[in-house]
Amino acid sequence: MNKIPSVNLDQFMSKDELQKSKFVSEIGKAFQEIGFCAVKGHFLNDGLVKRLYAQIKLFFDLPIDIKRKYERPEYSGQRGYVSFGKESAKGSKHGDLKEYWHYGQYLTKKEIIKYNYFPNITVNELPEFNNVGKEAYKALEKTAKYVLRALALYLEIDENYFDNYIKNGNSILRPIHYPPINKDPKDAVRAAAHGDINLITLLMGAHGKGLQVQNADGDWIDAIANEDELMINIGDMLSRLTNNVFKSTVHRVINPDKSLLKKSRYSIPFFMHPVSEMKLNVLDSCICDEFPKAYEDITAGEFLEERLIELGLLKK
Repeated sequence: MNKIPSVNLDQFMSKDELQKSKFVSEIGKAFQEIGFCAVKGHFLNDGLVKRLYAQIKLFFDLPIDIKRKYERPEYSGQRGYVSFGKESAKGSKHGDLKEYWHYGQYLTKKEIIKYNYFPNITVNELPEFNNVGKEAYKALEKTAKYVLRALALYLEIDENYFDNYIKNGNSILRPIHYPPINKDPKDAVRAAAHGDINLITLLMGAHGKGLQVQNADGDWIDAIANEDELMINIGDMLSRLTNNVFKSTVHRVINPDKSLLKKSRYSIPFFMHPVSEMKLNVLDSCICDEFPKAYEDITAGEFLEERLIELGLLKK
């Protein structure tokens, strides 16, 4: 497969069972064959998208000493600001050429303690930054819920299988800024080849060249969505749960040519995580003689901790 498939979530939301079934088949096939799919008909509207981009640009334009007020190493990079070059892909010797922010789940203080989450951080200089982040978070979380319902049907398990696991899940909205690079970055890239940790990732801002996906032949292909589409991909957690029925595809963000390297680039992924207690034990329906169980039993929380250590964001 050398092109990212495109589907429309409106089909799944319709009352037409044939249209719903068609969507389930198309998105399931896309995620089984390449692990990426462009999706329109999501719950973000143009006005919200424009407001979000305006606010994140304002934040990343703030002086570095102000941004670093919101960097909390004790939060393991799970909330607030993470400065340039701090994160690296698993196995990479170089920090990625990016800085980013993390919005987390919006819960009461009592619920935050219950789920052992870090609290969201408020940017005092930009009050709208916090409000628009919450709106976008909720819209993307709702979109992800219906995509997972479609995937559950494709797996021939209960349509609502994932609902209770993703309710108050440890999901993260990550606005990323790839700053202008005015000198040779040597071997560093904007985001080195990697697979995502979570269940599924919904990406805003995949409208220009940069994001690439590795297909089954090992070739890198451009993953470019239309303006009204989100690029959605499978994460390692869902790949593990389904015994690789759904593929967690390796992807990267390459450096553009020198003229574009001197310009900022922004993208905004939403990482859909379940609650930490969710068992990622391989589904019985995904095991057979031809495809025996490929993974040991583990919880989502344990798996996330392992990966954060590998990324250098959490100390052993």
